[in-house]
Amino acid sequence: MPTQPRYAPWAALLGALLLAPHLAAAAPWSARDDDGRLLALSAPAKRIVSLSPGATALLFAAGAGAQIVGTSEYSTEPAAARDIPRVGDSQSFDTERILSLHPDVVIAWVDGTPEAQIARIERLGIPVYRHHVQRLDDLASAIRRLGALAGTQAVAQVSAAALEQQLRQIRARFHAEHPPSILIQIWQSPVYTVGAGQMLSDALASCGYRNLYGDLAAASPAVTLESVLARAPEVILALAPDAVQAQEWLAQWRRFPAIPAVAHGRLIGFSDQDLSRLGPATVTATAALCASLAGADAARPGAVAIRAGGA
Repeated sequence: MPTQPRYAPWAALLGALLLAPHLAAAAPWSARDDDGRLLALSAPAKRIVSLSPGATALLFAAGAGAQIVGTSEYSTEPAAARDIPRVGDSQSFDTERILSLHPDVVIAWVDGTPEAQIARIERLGIPVYRHHVQRLDDLASAIRRLGALAGTQAVAQVSAAALEQQLRQIRARFHAEHPPSILIQIWQSPVYTVGAGQMLSDALASCGYRNLYGDLAAASPAVTLESVLARAPEVILALAPDAVQAQEWLAQWRRFPAIPAVAHGRLIGFSDQDLSRLGPATVTATAALCASLAGADAARPGAVAIRAGGA
């Protein structure tokens, strides 16, 4: 019988060593968060703590609502989220409470949770999924990623596609060839508005308007009266906490008839807080905002159609 070559055992060992990293890489359940970081888990996340109301809403849309074992204050979308135990908010949370829930992953809101707080969770050995959604078009892709994290890809894909279709319909209906400029007012004294790259700016663009301060990089810059007068908005939209405050803000602008929005009676109040929830309800609120703006334009005496897109 021929003898086995002496190097055979070493070759087998070498092959096993070369193969081991591939087996290790294939074993965990992998998902990328909104910052592109790869999370490797032993299985799809079945116990999730969400520190972001927006992420909580998106998890429900992705079919993973039942897998959320803890969430933050103000997580009220959808209604079922109100029954989930609270662990604090994005700024301050109860670490012991989080540990007691034995989460597979914690979802931290990059734009709300301080980095030091995120690092604190990571030091406890809990994987952290970084949630980061700023634009309307980010919502659908975030749903898909959360579906991958939770192993609910089939539901997530359907929800994401429906959200994308809803956005396409809004944009087709309210498209404008020459978008009027609009001041988005989110606070009074001083006047705060919205800069470029923000969901509110996207919402108004979807409605067929151009953000008056869309050239500013700051998320929510304070602007002076002189600046508003110089930029001469064609529409002023008061996004106030409630309808009463919205009308109070708009009354202040009526003192300046030189502003085209004032001169032509295009002062509009809107107080649907879903616009700022960073979840699927934001798209529904965008549709309502577009309809409100279109209705206000149509109701003006002598109004002319400014839209190319639809009713």
